[in-house]
Amino acid sequence: MCGIVGIVGKSDVNLQLYDALTMLQHRGQDAAGILTCHNGRIAQQKANGLVKDVFRTRHMQRLIGHTGIGHVRYPTAGSSGPALAQPFYVNSPYGIALAHNGNLTNTADISEEIYRTDLRHINTDSDSEVLLNVFAQELLKIGKLKPEADDFFTAITKVHRRVRGGYACVSLVADYGLVAFRDPHGIRPLVFGKRDTDRGTEYMVASESVALDVLGYNLIRDVQPGEAVFISSQGELFTKQCAEAPELSPCIFEHVYFARPDSIMDGISVYKSRLRQGERLAAKILRENPNHDIDVVVPIPDSSRVAGQALAQALGVKFREGLVKNRYIGRTFIMPGQQQRKKSVRQKLNAIRLEFEGKNVMLVDDSIVRGTTCQQIIQMAREAGANKVYFASAAPAVKYPNVYGIDMPSAKELIAHDRTDEEVCAAIGADWLIYQDLEDLIAASAEGNDKVTHFDCSVFTGEYVTRDVDDAYLRRLDEARNDSSKSKRETDRGANAVVGLHNDDDSQSVM
Repeated sequence: MCGIVGIVGKSDVNLQLYDALTMLQHRGQDAAGILTCHNGRIAQQKANGLVKDVFRTRHMQRLIGHTGIGHVRYPTAGSSGPALAQPFYVNSPYGIALAHNGNLTNTADISEEIYRTDLRHINTDSDSEVLLNVFAQELLKIGKLKPEADDFFTAITKVHRRVRGGYACVSLVADYGLVAFRDPHGIRPLVFGKRDTDRGTEYMVASESVALDVLGYNLIRDVQPGEAVFISSQGELFTKQCAEAPELSPCIFEHVYFARPDSIMDGISVYKSRLRQGERLAAKILRENPNHDIDVVVPIPDSSRVAGQALAQALGVKFREGLVKNRYIGRTFIMPGQQQRKKSVRQKLNAIRLEFEGKNVMLVDDSIVRGTTCQQIIQMAREAGANKVYFASAAPAVKYPNVYGIDMPSAKELIAHDRTDEEVCAAIGADWLIYQDLEDLIAASAEGNDKVTHFDCSVFTGEYVTRDVDDAYLRRLDEARNDSSKSKRETDRGANAVVGLHNDDDSQSVM
């Protein structure tokens, strides 16, 4: 999962891109990058770290231009490192940069095809670089010195035919403008909007509407599945459907965990969907245990807070912020490696004893993935004196890997895989565990927009909307991206870093 943004403005867009990436920081904390274009010259700054750490005044002074794109990275495909920070850039044709949110499912095949047929070189193991080269090659085949909007749309049509998976992209073509596109299933989110200034109309594309809100852009709509948007350097907007059989199937885990509650996705308020998650979960609790003895509902901050409030209200019990969060620790779900996640939970949260002591506590979380976080928080609740500790998940049991850009590559690392609910309850140490029903989760989101009739729920069902994921693919994914593989890559990377130390200016480049 990553965050992307692109802006075509009437003045330098560097500060706008910085602010937008700050608003999308929750989508990726591994690396950040900004690339701008001014009079055909491209400037770029990218490195590992948070937005506030990657960009300094000296960098912003170099990042001039009325058109630019930005990216915050959360590693899924590929390893972690400065070379994998985005945007990626190729000089032929025209000079093209691309930032990508999602994951391709046929990366290996396309990489081989790019090498043998297109005669292009891929320098990293990132599927984003593969996607950029496919787009660049399809533009090159058109062979026009000065491409127009329809030429970009033709290239995107060919991209959709060649690649599979979940992807939302923003691409800057030097001197020509901004191209944004979304996969034919609309798995990953993408919106665009505009604002009027004294100098004219400015356009912005981003992963979430909250980035537009904060910068004063008015949301036009979501980019439709398979659709491409071209905004010329002069500020002209063009859109076209480029997929042959688009079918909207957005990732429901955006509503569960990743997206900010103040975002609108595919016409659905994330905040309201989470309220409905809590209400429906409370209804299930009352069906299964009408004489419950819950004294207090405590959310695990932050993404379960909205559902927890609705759940407590529906149950008629107290809602208390019993866990205090250290906001200087990253989101534990996206921490690389199990040991790091375990360490981060204790650093991140602390229990307020008076909210737990002698009480039957219902802890609420958005989901249970590996079980690391909830297991330790349950133990914290007991150490704080809780009489009983119940656990409610606003999502169903996560049993299958995600292949579209969320870091759930290995089924055996998922605590609910091949376990019953009772076995999971015992494993995390709860007195009682209750999951949301999938039908209720879907209804909680679908109620916001009756035109969205289908969601990607593959992590709960094992059914993949692109219909190209089989057991062999999942085995390869597991071998490449499980925690053991990540740990080895981190060790190798650390050894290489000792050999080749560099200062922070090495991460900056001007082309």
